[in-house]
Amino acid sequence: MTRPARALRTLAVTASAALLALTGAAVSAPPAAAVPEPKAPPGFVALDAVDRTILQEMRYTTAHNFVGEPIDGYRQPVCILTRQAAAALHRAQLRLLTRGYSLKVYDCYRPQRAVDHFVRWAKDLGDERMKGEFYPLVEKSRLFADGYIAERSGHSRGSTVDLTLVRLPAAPTRRYVPGEPLVECFAPRAERFPDNSVDMGTGYDCFDTRSHTDDPRATGEQRANRQLLKGVLAEQGFVNLPEEWWHFTFKPEPYPSTYFDFPVARRSVAGR
Repeated sequence: MTRPARALRTLAVTASAALLALTGAAVSAPPAAAVPEPKAPPGFVALDAVDRTILQEMRYTTAHNFVGEPIDGYRQPVCILTRQAAAALHRAQLRLLTRGYSLKVYDCYRPQRAVDHFVRWAKDLGDERMKGEFYPLVEKSRLFADGYIAERSGHSRGSTVDLTLVRLPAAPTRRYVPGEPLVECFAPRAERFPDNSVDMGTGYDCFDTRSHTDDPRATGEQRANRQLLKGVLAEQGFVNLPEEWWHFTFKPEPYPSTYFDFPVARRSVAGR
């Protein structure tokens, strides 16, 4: 074989080997598999499957919260709870309807990924876009030390709910517009962001001692509203967190030591 012929043959073999290697790599590389989202265990339900009359304003699906943006894990504005907690809210709602009131939930089950979002936000001391409304008197560097933010939340166990009272018939609540001027969450009801709930003395998620359920600065009407909410829920097994008039946990909890991370979405409890 002549020298030019040998060179051409070597080149052809090299090219064929390279092409085979590329083709083999393409064939052998498996496609990226989508990781399925976790679902709620059978003990969880959507609240509106148990009681359709309870109002829902799921704040963490919107930008109107202390972070200023929708929170990780909140895919749809649906309240999800353990079946026992949902049934207890239904019983409380029946009592309140006879008195001309309705419950309104702001937050229910909260996935761990949402709690992680809160923690990341709290560590970013430069992001204070919602300070003027939700924590006007608290330094952001103090949120962990003062107990407003933690790395675990009872909400993630599925039996804790944030809620308020609405006088019926319920008036509409306007949509929050990101970037609009903020008013302190403890300002008089007529001045702070409009909410169709009764006057509780502060708005929801107000990082201030005025949010303590028995804070003496609450007026007579505000105190009466807080005690009405607390009393009706206590009759059904809910325990109030003294630092937050809106925060209640059903006892005994079905999952007292499990922190779930399935997303807030109807498909998480599909068929229940």
